[in-house]
Amino acid sequence: MKKLLTLSLLMLMAFGLQAQNKNIAYQDGTVRFTVITDGAIRLEYAPNGHFVDNASQVAVIRDYPAVDFKVKEGKTIEITTAKLKLKYKKGSGAFTADNLSISSLKGVVPSFTWKPGMVQEHNLKGTYRTLDRYNGEIRSGTTDEKMPIEDGLLATDGWTLIDDSQSYLFDNSDWPWVMERESLDNQDWYFMGYGHDYKQALKDFTVFAGKVPLPPRYAFGYWWSRFWAYSDKELRDLVKKFDQYDIPIDVLVIDMDWHYTEEGKGNWTGWTWNKKLFPDYTRLIADMGRRDIRTTLNLHPAGGVESFEECYDEFAAYIQLDTTGRPYIPWQGSDKRYMSALFDVILKPMERNGIDFWWLDWQHWLNDKQLTNLSVTWWINYCFFSNFERTRDTRPMLYHRWGGLGNHRYQIGFSGDAIISWQGLDFQPYFNSTASNVLYGFWSHDIGGHCCNELTPELYARWMQFGALSPILRSHSTKDAAIKKEPWTFPVEYTDIIRNTIQQRRQMIPYIYTMARKAHDEGLSLCRPLYYDWPDCPEAYSFRNEYMFGDDMLVAPITAPMEGNFSTLDIWLPQGSWYEVCTGTMLQGGQVVTRNFMIDEYPRYVKAGAIIPQYTDCHQHVGGTDWTQFDLMIYPGADGDFTMYYDDGDDKNYDENNMWVRFQTTRQENTCLVSINPAEGNFIPASRNITLKFVASDVPVHVYCNDKEIEWEYDGENFTLVVALPEGNWKDKTDIRVEYQKNSTINLTNGTLGNYHRAVKAIAELKNHKANLDLNDALGLFGSLGQQVTYFPNTLSESVNLFRQYFDDIDTSLEQQKGMDEDLKAWFKEQVGK
Repeated sequence: MKKLLTLSLLMLMAFGLQAQNKNIAYQDGTVRFTVITDGAIRLEYAPNGHFVDNASQVAVIRDYPAVDFKVKEGKTIEITTAKLKLKYKKGSGAFTADNLSISSLKGVVPSFTWKPGMVQEHNLKGTYRTLDRYNGEIRSGTTDEKMPIEDGLLATDGWTLIDDSQSYLFDNSDWPWVMERESLDNQDWYFMGYGHDYKQALKDFTVFAGKVPLPPRYAFGYWWSRFWAYSDKELRDLVKKFDQYDIPIDVLVIDMDWHYTEEGKGNWTGWTWNKKLFPDYTRLIADMGRRDIRTTLNLHPAGGVESFEECYDEFAAYIQLDTTGRPYIPWQGSDKRYMSALFDVILKPMERNGIDFWWLDWQHWLNDKQLTNLSVTWWINYCFFSNFERTRDTRPMLYHRWGGLGNHRYQIGFSGDAIISWQGLDFQPYFNSTASNVLYGFWSHDIGGHCCNELTPELYARWMQFGALSPILRSHSTKDAAIKKEPWTFPVEYTDIIRNTIQQRRQMIPYIYTMARKAHDEGLSLCRPLYYDWPDCPEAYSFRNEYMFGDDMLVAPITAPMEGNFSTLDIWLPQGSWYEVCTGTMLQGGQVVTRNFMIDEYPRYVKAGAIIPQYTDCHQHVGGTDWTQFDLMIYPGADGDFTMYYDDGDDKNYDENNMWVRFQTTRQENTCLVSINPAEGNFIPASRNITLKFVASDVPVHVYCNDKEIEWEYDGENFTLVVALPEGNWKDKTDIRVEYQKNSTINLTNGTLGNYHRAVKAIAELKNHKANLDLNDALGLFGSLGQQVTYFPNTLSESVNLFRQYFDDIDTSLEQQKGMDEDLKAWFKEQVGK
């Protein structure tokens, strides 16, 4: 079966029944059991004998991989897989606790025996439609009404039952459309048994519910959005100013003022471009496209089509409506002709003129007026995504709210109008993590909050730092002149932090994109709860704001204001060694540590030995970035292994057209070996330019590439060995050998990096307090260590040890500095955290 972005429903209809027969373990006149995987079984009871083979809202796949199972028939039907044993009393009718049970087998921990009617005790939750009207997890205007987050696919009980008996089905048409079930008396269940193997449970779910589509690569760049009546010129000026501040925009979101909103011309819903603001929108969109900026428009479609819209006559003709009296055309989302007209008459012409995707914002009635149990949000997500998939050559993407189970197939989530508050920020890490339990791993939040309170520079900086380590980084706010998020509107210190944060996000795109591909292949979201990897550790559940950012990074977000110059956090680190990136400290896991962070520092921890691919140039637009040049960040403490994914970035056929390349490091005594293996796949660039960056590295004696000695540099500002490899070919194997001095005693993972970065800032600011100060040796080194080591790498050990001596005994260093009174000394110590 051909793989597309999502499996075509038409193909499912054509091949599903025939293909699934090999997995039907037992079937009689009213009962059918189908083994999906070792840990997932479909259970059907159909009193009329008519089983369902059409795709449903949740289960769109009926073609399952082969599974080894055994069937024993007698008075009791027994079906055994590697993980589960199902028992059913033959001929006993509908499933009940008296006739059906499923038990775990050896190796599934915790063990269980499930029967119909059992209630999960500890569901790990899923997600919720919106953050609207919630201040964090508490409903605005209340003190204790918590958000009713839906149950997810995982529970510490070790099993989950999905009752799909009442959901709608899809028909067999060329654009599969919603249809009602023949009978609502059937039982159509999916049982998943997984113990604490949460990762496998999520992958099992994709086998029958479909994969998470891979978003286009540009989606992982920086989005600018504001509810504001921008004009064509104002948007051009805005983009130009972002470029001047070295912050390229990757996605430009134009909110609802793109169309007329005044009475008689438009409303909350609108389809006609506002020519007062956009005399010829096609020119703006084309110019953005030439700059590799993608554009999306905000849609509120619930208002239907009014007679004053430019598209009215053509739309009415398409749906064969008598226009006598020019009647209003109401929204009819489950009507196929209406939805076809919406795309063919209104939206497709704008897509042909360069609109890249749509931002849907459904804020009205929750269920369809004709099919009263059909979620409007769920349904229009399907309609927009599948229409894009059917009719366009580029990769489908949709940006809208969560509509319910199965919505993972329609990717990017708009979480609604977050309230500007520390509580709002504090809730979002947990909200992201639990959403991964329903595979909805690409929430896009209004970074900095949407409305209702003052946005302080500190709050926005911390929210942006979290946003850069979230699935999507998108600034947005309501139409309020007092709420400004343009980086240059903040004090210079915060402007720099915001710019650096966005650039760091852009640098990490190769890593992020590889993890997004993993979400497609395995159902593992980019932002994941810690209990996926450490299910038996209570702290993995109780430290709910911490999360894994892909396979190799742990994030502990700062979600409260600083006390003085620092934010103090208690952080649980799992077993192993973890490198604190902002301070250069290697910390041992299996414990809770208390750490302090300045406003430009953020708690991001990288596994010892990890290899993280990064863009070399973080100043280009993500959609147009040259993937032939990038850095490999090689972290200390262990051997490393990472396989990077690459593709066209916007091609629907990424399952066939891609490249995979594996990087490995091995450390032996005084030598570090790096292997770049030949790339695999059929979308391989002709050449590569790779720079290796060995984090917290000593100065080498020799560096060899394929046994030929090559030059290197040392970045003293970051204690990083920089090795630019000769230009190579992705299909060739390259081996690098770094030899260090034997018995070196230098320690660069003890926090010296963070101490130096704080000290160098403090020295610069000290001169603003007292300009004529003549620095002594200690304070002079505080401000120049990085340059000293960069210019004279062989002095690394001597210089770092001397810095360490001066810094550890800072009281003496300051006491020996002439011209500093006690208040100034105290201020300096506070700046460096002593």
